[in-house]
Order: sequence, then structure tokens, then C-alpha cells
Amino acid sequence: MSATAPLRTATAPPDPPSAPTAPRPDRRGGRPVWEEEPGPAGQGLKGVALVTVCAAILGPLWVVVVTSLSDQKTITEAGGLVIVPKTITFRAYQELLSGGTVTRATVISLLVTLVGTAISMAVSILCAYGLSRPGSLLHRPILMTLLVTMFFSAGLIPTYLLVTGIGLQDSYWAMILPSAVSVFNILVLRAFFMNTAPELIDSARIDGAGEWRILLRIVMPLSKAVIAVISLFYAVGYWSQWFNAMIYLNDAGKWPLQMILRQLVIKQEAPQGMSQMIATQQVPGLAVQMAVMVLALIPVVAVYPFVQKHFTKGMLTGAIKG
Repeated sequence: MSATAPLRTATAPPDPPSAPTAPRPDRRGGRPVWEEEPGPAGQGLKGVALVTVCAAILGPLWVVVVTSLSDQKTITEAGGLVIVPKTITFRAYQELLSGGTVTRATVISLLVTLVGTAISMAVSILCAYGLSRPGSLLHRPILMTLLVTMFFSAGLIPTYLLVTGIGLQDSYWAMILPSAVSVFNILVLRAFFMNTAPELIDSARIDGAGEWRILLRIVMPLSKAVIAVISLFYAVGYWSQWFNAMIYLNDAGKWPLQMILRQLVIKQEAPQGMSQMIATQQVPGLAVQMAVMVLALIPVVAVYPFVQKHFTKGMLTGAIKG
């Protein structure tokens, strides 16, 4: 053997297999760190935060409702907004809903909301379904065009010239068509539609179903959550709309409820037919303002509990996959 031969190194025998150890008890009950059971201090802070948030939301709402139900004497004694009710009267609501300007504006707002939401949902669902199907005609160019319009708009003046140029001035359609389609809502719907199991659609095609039947019988019933959420978004947008009415509607008789509320709160102008009653203090002006606010809130408060259960699934699924 030569002196330069590599030396063999002794290798240690492999360790014997260790006996299985019993699993360590999980002190957190299998939950991640941020979901650990809070201590008494944490529970107390959570309670304080919850009470603070609820008070910040319900406090102003309470003041608005109580003031709308107060008479002139109570409002004068309180120096304005009423916190503690003394005398309850529905005089402001009776005068507002007795067939005058506010009643007409409420009906207009309801019709614009219903018609606008129906048109917006029809256009958005059809566009989102077409964009969600792979291989559809001009899929990517249309999608890129929508994305560009979402980030770069034409601006207020070109939009005004377009709306007036096609004859929508002083028309109810001026409150619907300019805001009929939201690209963000289309993208959320498209992401949800893409999540539909392809096996279901392929099975329907094998059975002879066309695209309309697949959309109406399979995709839409499986997408109730996101359709409910997007419908609420459109409905709240139409119901709260006043800017388009201020720009495009010169006839005050066509104003929606939000425009009447704006005139009351910002310009301190009483609805037509109530100026004399407010001037003679037969109806408190502040109670009328608060009553119009309550009327504007009622539809949203009434509809939201029925849609709230869909919010988590509808928005999270669409947002994450979008």
C-alpha cells in the first residue's frame, strides 16, 4: 500500500430507531397564535372597543330619530338636536308624506333604484359570464378595455357633453345610464363565475343545454351570494344618488329624495308647500330635516339584514380570486 492512499474513515453505526413519542399537548387548542383565548384584559379591551364602535354608530342615529319625533318646544329647550325625548309627535312625517314634494321624490328614488339595479345587474351578469368562459370571442381585448376604463375615465366634462348630446338632459335615464355599469362589480362577478365547477357545465352541454340555459339554470343559482351583494351595491348607489340629478335635471319636479335632502341640509331650503308651515313653527324645520334623513335611511336598513349573510362568501370569494 502506498503512503498516499486515502485513509478510510470509521463510520459510526446508525442510531437505533427512536421510540415514538407521545404528541405534546397543544396549549392553544389547535388554533393559531392570533386566535388564542384572550385573557381578562383582552376580553375587557374587546368589550370596550365593541361598545365604542356601537355607540359611534347608534348615537348619531338615535339623535336623528329622536329629533325628527320632537316638537318645536322640545327642540328649543334642547338648543337644537334632541338627545332625551320628551314629547313624541309624527307631525313632520305626516306633512312630508302627505303627497307633496318629498312623497314624489321618494317614489322617483324608488323607481330609479329598481329600474337602475335591474339594468345594471342584467348588463353586469351577461358581461361577466361572457368574460368568464375560456375561448369566448374577443375575451382578452374586451377585458383589457374594461380594465383601462376602470383606471382612466373620460372626465366630467366629456361625460356631460355625451349625456346631453344624446338627449338625456332632464330625463330620468340621466340618473341611470351614466352609472349603469361598474367594472369592479363585473370583475367580482367574473371571478365568482369562473369558480363554477367545469364538470357541471360540461355535463349540461352534453345534455344539450345552450349558454343561456347554463347561465340561468346552473351558474346563477350557484352564485346567489355574489349576485345578492352586487345587487345591494348597485341599489345603494342608485338610492344615494344626487350628483347626476344636480347636473342633468333642471326640473325640480324630477329630483330624487337625496336631492331634496341636500337642499334641506346644505341650502336650508324647505320642500315646496312646507315653507309657510316651517316659518310659522307649525312644523319644526329641524325635525323636517331629520325626518327626511330617516326616510332616506329606511330602505337600506330594511334590505341590509337580508343580504348581510351573503357578504362574507360573496365578497371574499370574488375578491380573492379576482
